[in-house]
Amino acid sequence: MSLALSPAVRDLMAGWLTDLGSLRAASEATTDAYVRDLTDFLTFQAQHLGDVPGPVALRGLGASDLRAWMAAQRGRGVGSRSLARRLSAVKSFYRWWAERDGFDATTVLSMRAPKHGRRLPRPLSVEGARDIIETIGQQDARDWVAARDTAIVTLLYGCGLRRSEALALDARVLPLGEVLRIRGKGGKDREVPVLPAARDAVARYAALCPHDLQPGTPVFRGIRGGPLNGRLVAKVMEQARMQLGLPATATPHAMRHSFATHLLNAGGDLRAIQELLGHASLSTTQAYTAVDAARLLEVYAAAHPRA
Repeated sequence: MSLALSPAVRDLMAGWLTDLGSLRAASEATTDAYVRDLTDFLTFQAQHLGDVPGPVALRGLGASDLRAWMAAQRGRGVGSRSLARRLSAVKSFYRWWAERDGFDATTVLSMRAPKHGRRLPRPLSVEGARDIIETIGQQDARDWVAARDTAIVTLLYGCGLRRSEALALDARVLPLGEVLRIRGKGGKDREVPVLPAARDAVARYAALCPHDLQPGTPVFRGIRGGPLNGRLVAKVMEQARMQLGLPATATPHAMRHSFATHLLNAGGDLRAIQELLGHASLSTTQAYTAVDAARLLEVYAAAHPRA
C-alpha cells in the first residue's frame, strides 16, 4: 500500500522499526505485519483529515479519530482479533514515539480493543496423533525423506516443539540425548526431555540422510541439502490428514497442541507444561484446560466431597 508520508513521519517510522526489530527482538513477520497495520492507519487518517498527516496532526488525534478508523475497519469486514492486532501496532508506534519525544499519548494508548474470545487449540486424539506419524512415514518412497518427515513430526508431538524450533536444530545436537535445549520465541531458552521414540526417529533419519550433518549446519535438510522449508512439513501433514480423513485443523502446530493436551489428560502439572512449551505466560497455557473441561469435571465429581 503506497502512502505519501511527510519526511518527519518517515523518520519516525524508521526509528520505530529499528527499535522494534532489534531492541525488542520482534520477528520479521511481526515487523512486516506492524508496518502494514500502521501504514493502513496513516492512510485512513490522511483521508479522514483531508491531508497527509504530519507529526503535529498525528499527536493531536482524538478518540473520535481512533473510533472512526476502527469503524472503517469493521466496515471492511475486519474481525475483532485482527482489529485488536492492528490497534496494537498503532499503540506500539505511539508508545515508542511518546517515550522518545516526551508527549502525552494517553488518548491512543487508552483506546480499548474490541473483545474477542480466545481461539482454543484443536488437538488430535492420541490415536490420531499416532496415525499421523505412521502415515507420514509412508508418504515418500525415498527412505531418508520419509524418515526425516517422521522425525520432525515426532519431535513436534513428543517434545512439544514448534515447527520453526525443530527446523532450527543444529547438527551439533546429534545424537540426541535425554534433554534438548531449545531456543524459542524472543530468544528464550528452555530444556525439554526427549522421549526414546523421538531419539530413535531422529537417529534413523541421521543414519539415512545423504547430506553431511556437520555441526553448524541444520539437522533437517531439503532434497538438495539446504535447510528444509517449513511449508514442506505442512504439505506432508496435509497429505497425511487427507488420507486419514482428519479435519483441516490437523496441522503441524496441532501436534504441539496435542502434546500439551495429552500431558494434561495424564495428570500433568500446568506449570510444568508451561515450561515445556516455552510459554511466557501461564494464561497462554491455560487455554488447554478448556479443551479438557469434560475430564476436569469428571475429576471434580469423583473427588469433591460435596459433588
